[in-house]
Amino acid sequence: MSMNFTDRVTRVEPSATLAISALASKLEAEGADIVDLSVGEPDFPTPENVIEAGKAAMDAGHTGYTTSQGIPELREAIAAKLQSDGLEWGPENVTVTPGAKQALYEVIQTLIEDGDEVVLLDPAWVSYEAMVKMAGGALTRVDLSPYGFRLEPALEDLGKVITDETELLVVNSPSNPTGAVYSTAAMEGVRDLAVDHDVTVIADEIYDEISYEGEPARLGALEGMADRTVTVNGFSKAYSMTGWRLGYFAGPAELVEQAGKLHSHSVSCATNFVQRAGIEALENTDDAVEEMVDAFEGRRDLVVDLLAEEGVDVAVPDGAFYMMLPVDADDQAWCEGAIEDAHVATVPGSAFGTPGYARISYAASEDRLREGIDRLVEEGYLPA
Repeated sequence: MSMNFTDRVTRVEPSATLAISALASKLEAEGADIVDLSVGEPDFPTPENVIEAGKAAMDAGHTGYTTSQGIPELREAIAAKLQSDGLEWGPENVTVTPGAKQALYEVIQTLIEDGDEVVLLDPAWVSYEAMVKMAGGALTRVDLSPYGFRLEPALEDLGKVITDETELLVVNSPSNPTGAVYSTAAMEGVRDLAVDHDVTVIADEIYDEISYEGEPARLGALEGMADRTVTVNGFSKAYSMTGWRLGYFAGPAELVEQAGKLHSHSVSCATNFVQRAGIEALENTDDAVEEMVDAFEGRRDLVVDLLAEEGVDVAVPDGAFYMMLPVDADDQAWCEGAIEDAHVATVPGSAFGTPGYARISYAASEDRLREGIDRLVEEGYLPA
């Protein structure tokens, strides 16, 4: 029997990171010690008070379905956070999802149909492209690499591609994979283009708490952007809750209503006791988050210094826990060689739309970061 598969699935290529992941697993199974600088996951445990809140919720019997949009107490806590960030959404404007990735998927599926233009800022997180293609959208990409991954000097380039035909722009700050945090002036430039051309913007703020230079600028808080911005966030990165799968989106009431159809007919709701742990994360983990961010900043400085000692300059990230390392033009081959020869796992920049780079995650201990850089130097992968 031969199955027929839909265009929306076959138009999406497997992730370029799969080859590296498969090779790392194979080498580890053979006994190799892999320094994994590819993982997009904090290496800190979930804060103990959050774990205890989840346990208490299960003990209290919160193991059944919730309302599809999420429990009122969590939506109220999320709305309070958004309001503290300058956004005016109430709990009725929030939908809780099993992870921020699900939030992005639902929003894109709700807003984009065949032929709609979506603009990405490259390098861009790998799943944006796949989600847009599955919705039938057409991609236009703006390369930020000539500007050190900063958005402000690229506004002229962005202005050349944003038109009245553009349906959606995705802005991720702090950025995966670059760690760039876009300036207020850059966000105001985005606002001007979005208003002039009536474009909806997704503000992916999943790394917003991991910022080293103060609070990042919020698109949804800028004048003229409230009704055209969908803010997406989650609990995986800031609270080290990757496996808990908890996220949300917030936006205009009509979007919440329409996306709610997809939400209710697919995932039904986020896990009940996880939502209750999310309240604890939002309200009582400031110290744990600050400790984690301080550690990431120290690791960033360490890696930048180690690379500088080898004559390698990088764009210094202001947030998240990634940086882009300039490598050979064939970045896929470089990354495959680095893991085979040096046993150091990184992610090819081409996976994010920007060949010639490798993404390093410094969500690893200082000892492992030193070991990884040393191995790359010893095997001749640095300088590239």
